[in-house]
Amino acid sequence: MEDYLIMRSTLLQLAIWIACWMAGRIDAQQSSPAGLDHLIAHAPKSPSLAAWTFDPSDLRQDLRQLPIGVFDSGIGGLTVLEAILGLDAYNNDTLQPGADGRKDFEGESFVYLGDQANMPYGNYPAAGQIDYLRELILKDAIFLLGRRYWPDTNSTEPVFTKQPVKAIAIGCNTATAYGLTDINSALKTWNLPVFAIGVVQAGARGVVQLPDAVIGHESSIAVLATVGTCRSEAYPRAIQQALGQAGRRQPAILQKGFVDLAAAIEGDPQVLARNSVQQIVHRDIREMLESHKQSGSGQPISTVILGCTHFPLVKEQIINTLRDLRELKEEGQYPYQSLIAESIHVVDPAEWTARELFRSLALARLRAASTDQQSGSEPSIDFFISAPNPRCPSVQLGPDAGLDPSYKIARQPGQLTVEDTIVVPLQLDQIPAGSLNLIRHQLPHVWSGMKRQNDQ
Repeated sequence: MEDYLIMRSTLLQLAIWIACWMAGRIDAQQSSPAGLDHLIAHAPKSPSLAAWTFDPSDLRQDLRQLPIGVFDSGIGGLTVLEAILGLDAYNNDTLQPGADGRKDFEGESFVYLGDQANMPYGNYPAAGQIDYLRELILKDAIFLLGRRYWPDTNSTEPVFTKQPVKAIAIGCNTATAYGLTDINSALKTWNLPVFAIGVVQAGARGVVQLPDAVIGHESSIAVLATVGTCRSEAYPRAIQQALGQAGRRQPAILQKGFVDLAAAIEGDPQVLARNSVQQIVHRDIREMLESHKQSGSGQPISTVILGCTHFPLVKEQIINTLRDLRELKEEGQYPYQSLIAESIHVVDPAEWTARELFRSLALARLRAASTDQQSGSEPSIDFFISAPNPRCPSVQLGPDAGLDPSYKIARQPGQLTVEDTIVVPLQLDQIPAGSLNLIRHQLPHVWSGMKRQNDQ
Protein backbone atom coordinates (compact mmCIF):
# COMPACT_ATOMS: atom_id res chain seq x y z
CA MET A 1 0.00 0.00 0.00
CA GLU A 2 2.90 2.33 0.73
CA ASP A 3 4.31 1.68 -2.75
CA TYR A 4 0.92 2.58 -4.22
CA LEU A 5 0.88 5.91 -2.41
CA ILE A 6 4.47 6.58 -3.37
CA MET A 7 3.68 5.91 -7.04
CA ARG A 8 0.74 8.32 -6.86
CA SER A 9 2.86 10.85 -5.02
CA THR A 10 5.56 10.59 -7.69
CA LEU A 11 3.06 11.52 -10.38
CA LEU A 12 1.74 14.31 -8.17
CA GLN A 13 5.23 15.67 -7.53
CA LEU A 14 5.95 15.64 -11.27
CA ALA A 15 2.78 17.61 -11.91
CA ILE A 16 3.69 20.02 -9.10
CA TRP A 17 7.16 20.54 -10.56
CA ILE A 18 5.76 21.25 -14.01
CA ALA A 19 3.21 23.68 -12.57
CA CYS A 20 5.84 25.47 -10.52
CA TRP A 21 8.18 25.71 -13.51
CA MET A 22 5.49 27.11 -15.79
CA ALA A 23 3.67 29.26 -13.23
CA GLY A 24 6.55 30.67 -11.19
CA ARG A 25 7.73 34.19 -11.81
CA ILE A 26 11.27 33.35 -10.81
CA ASP A 27 12.17 30.11 -12.61
CA ALA A 28 15.18 28.15 -13.68
CA GLN A 29 15.53 30.18 -16.87
CA GLN A 30 16.16 33.38 -14.93
CA SER A 31 19.76 33.76 -13.86
CA SER A 32 20.55 34.27 -10.20
CA PRO A 33 22.00 37.63 -9.14
CA ALA A 34 25.67 37.61 -8.24
CA GLY A 35 24.87 38.06 -4.53
CA LEU A 36 22.73 34.92 -4.53
CA ASP A 37 25.42 32.87 -6.26
CA HIS A 38 27.88 34.17 -3.66
CA LEU A 39 25.58 33.06 -0.84
CA ILE A 40 25.09 29.60 -2.38
CA ALA A 41 28.87 29.18 -2.60
CA HIS A 42 29.36 30.58 0.92
CA ALA A 43 26.78 28.45 2.76
CA PRO A 44 28.19 24.88 2.85
CA LYS A 45 31.01 24.91 5.40
CA SER A 46 32.58 22.24 7.58
CA PRO A 47 32.87 23.24 10.34
CA SER A 48 29.99 25.69 10.06
CA LEU A 49 30.75 28.69 12.27
CA ALA A 50 30.00 31.83 10.24
CA ALA A 51 26.59 33.37 9.71
CA TRP A 52 24.46 31.84 6.95
CA THR A 53 26.36 28.56 6.77
CA PHE A 54 25.57 24.92 7.46
CA ASP A 55 27.58 21.70 7.67
CA PRO A 56 26.64 19.38 4.78
CA SER A 57 27.87 16.35 6.73
CA ASP A 58 24.93 16.82 9.12
CA LEU A 59 22.63 15.96 6.21
CA ARG A 60 24.50 12.98 4.79
CA GLN A 61 22.95 10.46 7.16
CA ASP A 62 19.58 8.99 8.08
CA LEU A 63 17.39 12.09 8.23
CA ARG A 64 14.15 10.56 9.44
CA GLN A 65 14.45 11.68 13.06
CA LEU A 66 15.48 15.23 12.18
CA PRO A 67 12.87 17.99 12.55
CA ILE A 68 10.80 19.65 9.83
CA GLY A 69 11.52 23.33 9.22
CA VAL A 70 8.86 26.00 8.66
CA PHE A 71 9.61 29.68 8.04
CA ASP A 72 7.86 32.95 7.34
CA SER A 73 8.68 36.64 7.48
CA GLY A 74 6.88 36.84 10.84
CA ILE A 75 4.07 35.08 12.70
CA GLY A 76 1.89 34.40 9.65
CA GLY A 77 3.59 31.09 8.99
CA LEU A 78 2.31 29.90 12.36
CA THR A 79 -1.03 29.30 10.61
CA VAL A 80 0.77 26.82 8.34
CA LEU A 81 2.45 25.17 11.33
CA GLU A 82 -0.97 24.94 13.05
CA ALA A 83 -2.43 23.21 10.00
CA ILE A 84 0.48 20.75 9.98
CA LEU A 85 0.20 20.00 13.69
CA GLY A 86 -3.57 19.47 13.52
CA LEU A 87 -3.77 17.49 10.27
CA ASP A 88 -5.57 14.14 10.31
CA ALA A 89 -6.26 13.46 6.63
CA TYR A 90 -4.36 10.19 6.15
CA ASN A 91 -4.07 6.76 7.71
CA ASN A 92 -0.70 6.69 9.45
CA ASP A 93 -0.22 2.96 8.83
CA THR A 94 -1.38 2.58 5.22
CA LEU A 95 -0.67 6.19 4.16
CA GLN A 96 -3.97 6.23 2.30
CA PRO A 97 -6.28 9.25 2.41
CA GLY A 98 -8.75 9.16 5.27
CA ALA A 99 -8.61 10.19 8.92
CA ASP A 100 -7.62 7.57 11.47
CA GLY A 101 -7.97 9.56 14.70
CA ARG A 102 -4.22 10.12 14.92
CA LYS A 103 -2.35 13.25 13.93
CA ASP A 104 -0.61 12.74 10.58
CA PHE A 105 2.67 14.21 11.86
CA GLU A 106 2.70 12.15 15.03
CA GLY A 107 6.29 11.53 16.09
CA GLU A 108 7.68 14.47 14.11
CA SER A 109 9.49 17.46 15.58
CA PHE A 110 9.66 21.00 14.17
CA VAL A 111 11.77 24.15 13.96
CA TYR A 112 9.96 27.41 13.22
CA LEU A 113 11.66 30.63 12.10
CA GLY A 114 9.87 33.97 11.97
CA ASP A 115 12.06 36.56 10.24
CA GLN A 116 10.40 39.33 12.21
CA ALA A 117 13.26 41.79 11.89
CA ASN A 118 13.06 41.85 8.08
CA MET A 119 9.29 41.67 7.61
CA PRO A 120 7.11 42.36 5.71
CA TYR A 121 8.56 40.56 2.70
CA GLY A 122 5.73 41.86 0.52
CA ASN A 123 7.18 45.39 0.55
CA TYR A 124 10.56 44.56 -1.02
CA PRO A 125 9.36 43.97 -4.62
CA ALA A 126 7.54 47.31 -4.68
CA ALA A 127 10.81 49.01 -3.67
CA GLY A 128 12.75 47.31 -6.47
CA GLN A 129 14.53 45.05 -3.98
CA ILE A 130 13.67 41.64 -5.39
CA ASP A 131 17.31 40.48 -5.39
CA TYR A 132 17.68 41.35 -1.71
CA LEU A 133 14.37 39.63 -0.93
CA ARG A 134 15.56 36.47 -2.67
CA GLU A 135 18.71 36.57 -0.53
CA LEU A 136 16.67 36.94 2.67
CA ILE A 137 14.55 33.93 1.72
CA LEU A 138 17.57 31.74 0.99
CA LYS A 139 19.16 32.84 4.28
CA ASP A 140 16.04 31.59 6.08
CA ALA A 141 16.49 28.17 4.49
CA ILE A 142 20.20 28.12 5.37
CA PHE A 143 19.38 28.88 9.00
CA LEU A 144 17.03 25.89 9.09
CA LEU A 145 19.68 23.63 7.54
CA GLY A 146 22.30 24.70 10.07
CA ARG A 147 22.87 24.62 13.82
CA ARG A 148 23.80 28.24 14.52
CA TYR A 149 21.72 30.70 16.57
CA TRP A 150 22.17 33.24 19.39
CA PRO A 151 20.89 32.48 22.92
CA ASP A 152 19.47 36.02 23.17
CA THR A 153 20.11 39.51 21.80
CA ASN A 154 22.59 40.25 24.61
CA SER A 155 24.78 37.21 23.92
CA THR A 156 28.33 37.86 22.81
CA GLU A 157 28.63 34.77 20.63
CA PRO A 158 26.37 32.22 18.91
CA VAL A 159 25.83 28.59 19.87
CA PHE A 160 25.49 25.55 17.62
CA THR A 161 22.95 23.24 19.27
CA LYS A 162 19.96 23.59 16.94
CA GLN A 163 19.15 20.50 14.90
CA PRO A 164 19.27 20.79 11.10
CA VAL A 165 16.02 20.00 9.27
CA LYS A 166 15.09 17.27 6.79
CA ALA A 167 12.39 19.25 4.94
CA ILE A 168 11.41 22.89 4.53
CA ALA A 169 7.86 24.23 4.32
CA ILE A 170 7.74 27.88 3.28
CA GLY A 171 4.92 29.37 5.34
CA CYS A 172 4.90 32.63 3.38
CA ASN A 173 3.25 33.34 0.03
CA THR A 174 5.70 36.07 -0.99
CA ALA A 175 8.66 33.87 -0.06
CA THR A 176 7.16 31.02 -2.08
CA ALA A 177 6.56 33.25 -5.10
CA TYR A 178 10.06 34.74 -5.09
CA GLY A 179 12.22 32.11 -3.39
CA LEU A 180 10.99 28.52 -3.75
CA THR A 181 12.81 27.98 -7.04
CA ASP A 182 16.01 29.45 -5.57
CA ILE A 183 15.85 27.16 -2.53
CA ASN A 184 15.25 24.04 -4.60
CA SER A 185 18.03 25.04 -6.98
CA ALA A 186 20.42 25.57 -4.04
CA LEU A 187 19.47 22.22 -2.49
CA LYS A 188 20.29 20.58 -5.81
CA THR A 189 23.60 22.45 -6.05
CA TRP A 190 24.50 21.36 -2.53
CA ASN A 191 23.43 17.78 -3.35
CA LEU A 192 21.29 17.52 -0.22
CA PRO A 193 18.49 14.95 0.25
CA VAL A 194 16.24 17.73 1.59
CA PHE A 195 13.13 19.07 -0.16
CA ALA A 196 11.23 22.34 0.05
CA ILE A 197 7.56 23.09 -0.62
CA GLY A 198 5.56 26.34 -0.67
CA VAL A 199 2.05 27.57 -0.11
CA VAL A 200 1.13 29.05 -3.50
CA GLN A 201 0.86 25.83 -5.53
CA ALA A 202 -0.81 24.16 -2.54
CA GLY A 203 -3.43 26.91 -2.52
CA ALA A 204 -4.02 26.45 -6.25
CA ARG A 205 -4.70 22.76 -5.67
CA GLY A 206 -7.22 23.76 -3.03
CA VAL A 207 -9.10 25.65 -5.73
CA VAL A 208 -9.15 22.54 -7.93
CA GLN A 209 -10.99 20.68 -5.16
CA LEU A 210 -13.95 23.09 -5.35
CA PRO A 211 -16.98 21.90 -7.34
CA ASP A 212 -17.79 23.26 -10.80
CA ALA A 213 -20.81 25.04 -9.37
CA VAL A 214 -18.46 27.25 -7.33
CA ILE A 215 -15.80 28.08 -9.93
CA GLY A 216 -16.35 28.68 -13.60
CA HIS A 217 -17.13 31.32 -16.21
CA GLU A 218 -19.93 32.82 -14.12
CA SER A 219 -17.89 33.48 -10.98
CA SER A 220 -14.67 35.10 -9.82
CA ILE A 221 -11.85 34.11 -7.50
CA ALA A 222 -10.42 36.85 -5.30
CA VAL A 223 -6.81 36.46 -4.17
CA LEU A 224 -6.16 38.51 -1.02
CA ALA A 225 -2.43 38.83 -0.49
CA THR A 226 0.45 41.24 0.02
CA VAL A 227 1.41 43.66 -2.71
CA GLY A 228 4.54 41.63 -3.38
CA THR A 229 2.68 38.36 -3.86
CA CYS A 230 0.17 40.03 -6.19
CA ARG A 231 2.98 41.65 -8.16
CA SER A 232 4.57 38.23 -8.74
CA GLU A 233 1.37 36.96 -10.46
CA ALA A 234 2.16 33.62 -8.82
CA TYR A 235 -1.42 32.80 -7.82
CA PRO A 236 -3.15 33.51 -11.15
CA ARG A 237 -0.56 31.44 -12.97
CA ALA A 238 -0.67 28.57 -10.48
CA ILE A 239 -4.50 28.51 -10.44
CA GLN A 240 -4.79 28.61 -14.21
CA GLN A 241 -2.17 25.89 -14.54
CA ALA A 242 -3.79 23.64 -11.93
CA LEU A 243 -7.28 24.05 -13.38
CA GLY A 244 -5.97 23.52 -16.91
CA GLN A 245 -4.25 20.27 -15.92
CA ALA A 246 -7.51 19.11 -14.35
CA GLY A 247 -9.50 20.02 -17.46
CA ARG A 248 -11.56 22.53 -15.50
CA ARG A 249 -13.14 25.81 -16.56
CA GLN A 250 -11.16 29.01 -16.00
CA PRO A 251 -12.90 31.57 -13.78
CA ALA A 252 -12.01 35.24 -13.62
CA ILE A 253 -9.23 35.91 -11.10
CA LEU A 254 -8.79 39.25 -9.38
CA GLN A 255 -6.10 40.17 -6.88
CA LYS A 256 -5.98 42.67 -4.06
CA GLY A 257 -2.65 43.61 -2.55
CA PHE A 258 -3.02 44.62 1.09
CA VAL A 259 -0.24 47.10 1.84
CA ASP A 260 -0.22 47.01 5.64
CA LEU A 261 -2.60 44.33 6.90
CA ALA A 262 0.16 41.81 7.65
CA ALA A 263 2.09 44.44 9.59
CA ALA A 264 -1.06 45.39 11.51
CA ILE A 265 -1.68 41.75 12.44
CA GLU A 266 1.95 41.62 13.62
CA GLY A 267 1.15 44.58 15.88
CA ASP A 268 3.22 47.24 14.07
CA PRO A 269 2.59 50.38 16.19
CA GLN A 270 3.13 52.78 13.27
CA VAL A 271 0.47 51.02 11.19
CA LEU A 272 -1.99 50.62 14.05
CA ALA A 273 -1.62 54.30 14.95
CA ARG A 274 -3.31 55.08 11.62
CA ASN A 275 -5.92 52.31 11.33
CA SER A 276 -7.15 49.26 13.21
CA VAL A 277 -7.04 45.80 11.64
CA GLN A 278 -10.79 45.96 11.00
CA GLN A 279 -10.51 49.37 9.34
CA ILE A 280 -7.75 48.10 7.05
CA VAL A 281 -9.79 45.03 6.09
CA HIS A 282 -12.87 47.13 5.30
CA ARG A 283 -10.91 49.77 3.36
CA ASP A 284 -8.98 47.32 1.19
CA ILE A 285 -11.89 45.00 0.43
CA ARG A 286 -14.05 47.96 -0.57
CA GLU A 287 -11.23 49.16 -2.83
CA MET A 288 -11.13 45.70 -4.41
CA LEU A 289 -14.88 45.74 -5.03
CA GLU A 290 -14.74 49.20 -6.55
CA SER A 291 -11.99 48.06 -8.91
CA HIS A 292 -13.99 44.93 -9.76
CA LYS A 293 -17.03 47.07 -10.53
CA GLN A 294 -15.03 49.41 -12.75
CA SER A 295 -13.60 46.45 -14.68
CA GLY A 296 -17.08 45.64 -15.94
CA SER A 297 -16.49 41.88 -15.68
CA GLY A 298 -19.59 41.41 -13.57
CA GLN A 299 -18.85 37.89 -12.27
CA PRO A 300 -19.58 37.71 -8.54
CA ILE A 301 -16.81 36.68 -6.19
CA SER A 302 -17.58 33.15 -5.05
CA THR A 303 -14.15 32.12 -3.76
CA VAL A 304 -11.58 33.93 -1.61
CA ILE A 305 -8.00 32.70 -1.34
CA LEU A 306 -6.19 33.79 1.80
CA GLY A 307 -2.99 34.49 -0.12
CA CYS A 308 -1.02 35.71 2.89
CA THR A 309 -0.45 33.33 5.80
CA HIS A 310 -1.26 36.15 8.23
CA PHE A 311 -4.79 36.47 6.86
CA PRO A 312 -6.30 33.28 8.38
CA LEU A 313 -5.85 35.05 11.71
CA VAL A 314 -8.42 37.63 10.56
CA LYS A 315 -10.54 35.29 8.42
CA GLU A 316 -13.69 36.12 10.37
CA GLN A 317 -13.23 39.86 9.81
CA ILE A 318 -12.68 39.29 6.08
CA ILE A 319 -15.80 37.15 5.61
CA ASN A 320 -17.96 39.43 7.76
CA THR A 321 -16.77 42.46 5.80
CA LEU A 322 -17.73 40.82 2.50
CA ARG A 323 -21.16 39.94 3.88
CA ASP A 324 -21.69 43.44 5.25
CA LEU A 325 -20.70 45.07 1.97
CA ARG A 326 -22.98 42.73 0.04
CA GLU A 327 -25.92 44.03 2.09
CA LEU A 328 -24.73 47.66 2.16
CA LYS A 329 -27.45 50.04 0.98
CA GLU A 330 -26.56 53.54 -0.19
CA GLU A 331 -29.08 55.97 -1.66
CA GLY A 332 -31.52 53.15 -2.19
CA GLN A 333 -29.00 51.02 -4.08
CA TYR A 334 -26.90 47.94 -3.21
CA PRO A 335 -23.60 48.88 -4.89
CA TYR A 336 -21.80 45.59 -4.24
CA GLN A 337 -24.51 42.95 -4.01
CA SER A 338 -24.08 41.73 -7.59
CA LEU A 339 -20.30 41.50 -7.10
CA ILE A 340 -20.35 39.13 -4.11
CA ALA A 341 -21.92 35.67 -4.23
CA GLU A 342 -24.41 34.81 -1.54
CA SER A 343 -22.15 31.98 -0.38
CA ILE A 344 -18.39 32.57 -0.16
CA HIS A 345 -15.94 29.67 -0.22
CA VAL A 346 -12.61 30.28 1.50
CA VAL A 347 -9.40 28.52 0.45
CA ASP A 348 -6.70 28.53 3.11
CA PRO A 349 -3.47 27.27 1.48
CA ALA A 350 -2.13 26.23 4.89
CA GLU A 351 -4.18 23.00 5.00
CA TRP A 352 -3.17 22.05 1.47
CA THR A 353 0.47 22.74 2.31
CA ALA A 354 0.18 20.36 5.26
CA ARG A 355 -1.24 17.67 2.97
CA GLU A 356 1.54 18.14 0.44
CA LEU A 357 4.15 17.96 3.20
CA PHE A 358 2.78 14.60 4.37
CA ARG A 359 2.80 13.18 0.83
CA SER A 360 6.29 14.50 0.14
CA LEU A 361 7.69 12.96 3.32
CA ALA A 362 6.10 9.63 2.41
CA LEU A 363 7.50 9.83 -1.12
CA ALA A 364 11.00 10.57 0.17
CA ARG A 365 10.65 7.92 2.92
CA LEU A 366 11.54 10.56 5.49
CA ARG A 367 8.65 10.13 7.93
CA ALA A 368 9.81 9.79 11.52
CA ALA A 369 9.30 6.44 13.16
CA SER A 370 6.34 6.76 15.54
CA THR A 371 6.26 4.85 18.82
CA ASP A 372 3.48 3.93 21.22
CA GLN A 373 4.91 6.45 23.67
CA GLN A 374 4.61 9.22 21.07
CA SER A 375 0.99 8.46 20.24
CA GLY A 376 -1.09 11.42 21.41
CA SER A 377 1.94 13.22 22.89
CA GLU A 378 2.72 16.87 22.19
CA PRO A 379 5.27 17.39 19.39
CA SER A 380 8.63 19.00 20.03
CA ILE A 381 8.77 22.51 18.51
CA ASP A 382 11.64 25.00 18.67
CA PHE A 383 10.54 28.55 17.86
CA PHE A 384 13.04 31.15 16.66
CA ILE A 385 12.71 34.78 15.67
CA SER A 386 15.07 37.29 14.08
CA ALA A 387 15.99 40.54 15.82
CA PRO A 388 18.28 43.52 15.12
CA ASN A 389 21.89 42.78 16.02
CA PRO A 390 23.00 45.37 18.63
CA ARG A 391 26.66 44.55 17.95
CA CYS A 392 26.49 45.42 14.24
CA PRO A 393 28.04 48.91 13.85
CA SER A 394 26.13 49.74 10.67
CA VAL A 395 22.64 48.75 11.86
CA GLN A 396 20.09 51.58 12.06
CA LEU A 397 17.13 51.29 14.42
CA GLY A 398 13.76 53.01 14.39
CA PRO A 399 11.85 54.40 17.39
CA ASP A 400 10.31 50.96 18.09
CA ALA A 401 13.83 49.40 18.40
CA GLY A 402 13.28 47.51 15.14
CA LEU A 403 15.21 48.11 11.95
CA ASP A 404 14.68 51.60 10.60
CA PRO A 405 12.25 51.23 7.65
CA SER A 406 14.43 53.27 5.27
CA TYR A 407 17.55 51.33 6.26
CA LYS A 408 15.71 48.02 5.99
CA ILE A 409 14.54 48.56 2.43
CA ALA A 410 17.80 50.12 1.15
CA ARG A 411 20.11 47.20 1.96
CA GLN A 412 21.92 45.45 -0.88
CA PRO A 413 22.55 41.73 -1.42
CA GLY A 414 25.98 40.13 -1.18
CA GLN A 415 27.08 41.73 2.11
CA LEU A 416 27.71 38.44 3.90
CA THR A 417 30.07 39.92 6.49
CA VAL A 418 27.34 42.29 7.76
CA GLU A 419 25.17 40.44 10.28
CA ASP A 420 22.69 43.19 11.08
CA THR A 421 20.06 40.72 12.31
CA ILE A 422 20.46 37.60 14.41
CA VAL A 423 18.20 34.63 15.16
CA VAL A 424 17.27 33.95 18.79
CA PRO A 425 14.79 31.65 20.58
CA LEU A 426 11.35 33.22 20.56
CA GLN A 427 10.05 34.63 23.84
CA LEU A 428 6.37 35.43 24.31
CA ASP A 429 7.15 39.02 25.28
CA GLN A 430 8.63 39.57 21.80
CA ILE A 431 5.16 39.20 20.25
CA PRO A 432 2.76 42.17 20.48
CA ALA A 433 -0.18 41.59 22.81
CA GLY A 434 -2.77 41.71 20.02
CA SER A 435 -0.94 39.14 17.92
CA LEU A 436 -0.37 36.94 20.96
CA ASN A 437 -4.09 37.01 21.68
CA LEU A 438 -4.84 35.82 18.13
CA ILE A 439 -2.36 32.96 18.51
CA ARG A 440 -3.76 31.97 21.90
CA HIS A 441 -7.34 31.74 20.65
CA GLN A 442 -6.92 30.59 17.04
CA LEU A 443 -3.78 28.45 16.97
CA PRO A 444 -4.08 26.08 19.94
CA HIS A 445 -1.36 23.62 18.90
CA VAL A 446 1.11 26.44 18.26
CA TRP A 447 0.17 28.19 21.50
CA SER A 448 0.75 24.99 23.46
CA GLY A 449 4.22 24.62 21.91
CA MET A 450 5.12 28.24 22.61
CA LYS A 451 4.12 27.92 26.25
CA ARG A 452 6.20 24.77 26.67
CA GLN A 453 9.27 26.50 25.22
CA ASN A 454 8.84 29.58 27.41
CA ASP A 455 8.19 27.52 30.56
CA GLN A 456 11.49 25.67 30.21
